[in-house]
Amino acid sequence: MARDVRGRAPARSRAAIQGVALVVAAAFVLIGVLGFLPGVTAHYGELAFAGHHSKTKLFGLFQVSILHNLLHLVFGLVGLGLARQVAGARLFLAGGGAVYLVIWLYGFGVDRESVANFVPFNDADNWLHLFLGFGMLVIGLLFNNAAGTGGRLDTPPGRS
Repeated sequence: MARDVRGRAPARSRAAIQGVALVVAAAFVLIGVLGFLPGVTAHYGELAFAGHHSKTKLFGLFQVSILHNLLHLVFGLVGLGLARQVAGARLFLAGGGAVYLVIWLYGFGVDRESVANFVPFNDADNWLHLFLGFGMLVIGLLFNNAAGTGGRLDTPPGRS
């Protein structure tokens, strides 16, 4: 391994996919926090813990609840931890994208006024989940630092 003039190994550079995962994870943390801020959310006084009865809307568009905001926070924090390694970043993006596609299917099929809509979801949420699901899945599966797609397998998590 090449060393600098002081004999130290060069600092390990972050893979591009890790940077993308960090940005996506940080966005989820930010959205989770913004969901608790009056002024950013419309009808903040009607914020419920869970269920379709929460009339609070993030940016006046996306129906949220305390549970919904907490899920964004937890998902983002998990992503920040996973983004520390290339394989973890891929897992966060591809796995998270698959999860969001399942959430989209669930939100698409659930009756909005039933107890099954416990997170809650509205049409704006469903479109966002579809976009996020496909986007994260494609980036997680196809993004490669060497050539764009394909190439050498990454080191599994836990083996730096």
